[in-house]
Amino acid sequence: MVTTRSKSSKLSADTPADIPDSPIPSDSAGKVTSPRSKKVKSSFTSNYAQLIIFLSLVLDLIAFTIILPLFPSILQYYKTRDGPDGVYRYLENKIGYFQRLVGAPSEFNAVLFGGFLGSFFSFLQFVASPIIGALSDVYGRKPVILLCLVGIAWSNWLWSVSTSFLTFILARVVGGISKGNLSVSMAAMTDISSSDKRASGMALIGSAFSIGFVVGPMIGAYYSKSWSSRDGVWFATPALFGIALTIADIIFVITLFRETLSKEKRLKSVASSLRQAFTYINIKDLFLFNAVKNMSTKDLKQLRSLGVVYFLYLFIYSALEFTLTFLTHWKFHYTTMQQGWMLSGAGITMAVMQGVFVRRIPSESVQTYASLGLLLVVPAFICIGLAQTSPVLIIGVFIYSLSTSFVVPCMTTIASKYGTSSQKGTALGIFRSLGALARATGPIVGCIGFWSLGPLITYCTGGVLLLIPWYLLRLSPNMKV
Repeated sequence: MVTTRSKSSKLSADTPADIPDSPIPSDSAGKVTSPRSKKVKSSFTSNYAQLIIFLSLVLDLIAFTIILPLFPSILQYYKTRDGPDGVYRYLENKIGYFQRLVGAPSEFNAVLFGGFLGSFFSFLQFVASPIIGALSDVYGRKPVILLCLVGIAWSNWLWSVSTSFLTFILARVVGGISKGNLSVSMAAMTDISSSDKRASGMALIGSAFSIGFVVGPMIGAYYSKSWSSRDGVWFATPALFGIALTIADIIFVITLFRETLSKEKRLKSVASSLRQAFTYINIKDLFLFNAVKNMSTKDLKQLRSLGVVYFLYLFIYSALEFTLTFLTHWKFHYTTMQQGWMLSGAGITMAVMQGVFVRRIPSESVQTYASLGLLLVVPAFICIGLAQTSPVLIIGVFIYSLSTSFVVPCMTTIASKYGTSSQKGTALGIFRSLGALARATGPIVGCIGFWSLGPLITYCTGGVLLLIPWYLLRLSPNMKV
């Protein structure tokens, strides 16, 4: 998420972004070259910088997604190994009354704890990302990214030695705070992208996410299958591999990443920058887009409506998405390798759709495809909830992957059309913060539903509720495109 309001995130729609420390193109005699030659040089420098940010994100996201197919097995490990005085057993005792009240099976307790961890991790990202972004507005992108990567490496180390559930929780806390590097990387991409390159820069970030969600889960599943030993901390090897990737990313950033926010563009006051950041944390201000100043009443009203649609979609979507690995673990008895294949297949589908089709959607059709994506996700989750066999489940996951390919890119594109060049950075930052808030609250609600009502009612109800954001978007026929 780009959650800062720095000048660098408000690039003029007509003027290319400045490239820090970029030499003025000249010939051998020292004369300044033609504007066309300068433009080619600037374009090459911008493309190179975009590639560096993209590769850094790929390393980071592969390390981040290694844990995804392992979550059910990790929580099962703590259920049997945390000991009678451990945090896991303490939490089970605390929810015992409600478990008996709703008739939830004890094996679903791990789903509930997973939901708390997932929501807490995303909530830490929601709070930390604007603050970390604000610090990058003052001190520059590179040092803040490096600081976050060190935090991520520390988080993976804690995970690798977490013989107790409490240590694992601490690892997730450190990781959630440190993932603010994603918003700083997006800000860096905006720093070096001219108006005509900004879309391709965002597409590269989307591609990095797709690659991460294809490769990471398969690595985690492979290591859990090849190296697991139920007599020890079997997930130590994938955790250590995550550390290795993060260290490689740190070296990569130190040697190849060039600072994208020049000193003259940085905010001078930390206190002022942090005050701006807190506008992305105040929930009321978020939904009202209060940080966007001097926007027309009509545009502000439409932007607020779009923000509500986006939040509702991601809230319900993340609630169901987070429980998917738990569903396949308990209902279909998938191994971590099978879960890795499933997540990678979904990632490949999204990567192909976004790379081949979505990025070519004409401007006037963006809202139509956003609406189509919102409608497709309804039968996808209903199909997953009703599935009794793997083929039916895979059909649901495939439809879910198709819908995901459309919704977020198309809705973000619509949001980017609102406001002047000085307002777009703020509006998009709020838009992404609404998405982060949805992902911070959705998983726990979905896991409570899964735990207390069971997967059938949870997925079918969630699927039907996803008609609400689709209907609200349909009520807004005059969105800017």
